[in-house]
Amino acid sequence: MPITGCTESAPASIPLIEDHDYAASPLIVVDRIKYETMSREIEELRRQLESYHLTQGFGLQRFATSPEDIRYYTRFPSYEHLMAFWNLIQEATSRMVRVTSGQKSLSTSTSTESPVNRPTKLLPIDELFLFLNYLATGCTQRELCHKFNIHRATVSRILVSWPNFLYTLLGSVSVWMAPGRVRANCPADFSGTYKNTQVILDCTEMRCQTPSSLLLQSEVFSTYKLHSTFKALIGMSHHGALTFVSALF
Repeated sequence: MPITGCTESAPASIPLIEDHDYAASPLIVVDRIKYETMSREIEELRRQLESYHLTQGFGLQRFATSPEDIRYYTRFPSYEHLMAFWNLIQEATSRMVRVTSGQKSLSTSTSTESPVNRPTKLLPIDELFLFLNYLATGCTQRELCHKFNIHRATVSRILVSWPNFLYTLLGSVSVWMAPGRVRANCPADFSGTYKNTQVILDCTEMRCQTPSSLLLQSEVFSTYKLHSTFKALIGMSHHGALTFVSALF
């Protein structure tokens, strides 16, 4: 007699796992035409990606082919003129003494730049471009930090460090030519009566904020500009280059 309550269950189904065929040949057959097509597509996408980053990034290389943009953002007449100036100062930038936040508040500490502890991710030439951009366009630090994608404090340090660096570096260069060389390179317009001209002097004025003190107002007010100004003496060479700028009065 069959025993009630006991049923014979079917055997469980176990999936079959196939092992790797280690004895198979290691050669892989690839469609050469498809492979070359995909390689060309990858290379094209890589170029597009590099071009996208170059277009989106706000740096000197973005405007290298546009003389109008170079003049607008740097006041240099062309990219070649800017690079000629950069080649003169590039070596000295490795020894730039940067202004730290502590120095700006206490005027006591400085830090020397090195490739390891550079305080900004911008290349030195792009830092110069940022500084020239600030001088040429008068944009705010907030605008610069958005353009160059860096922190506002970094922008502030660059705008303080680079004037000190350029003042020290360029101030050590003699801008006065020997009288003999000046006469030898004097334009034809200066021959005759003005053949002994060494420098052309003029005064320029820069508008400044009106002081609250009446005494200071009387000292800085300009009857020519009808506003408070600082005055400076300018020296110019025969061909138009500035060779001397006095302290402000």
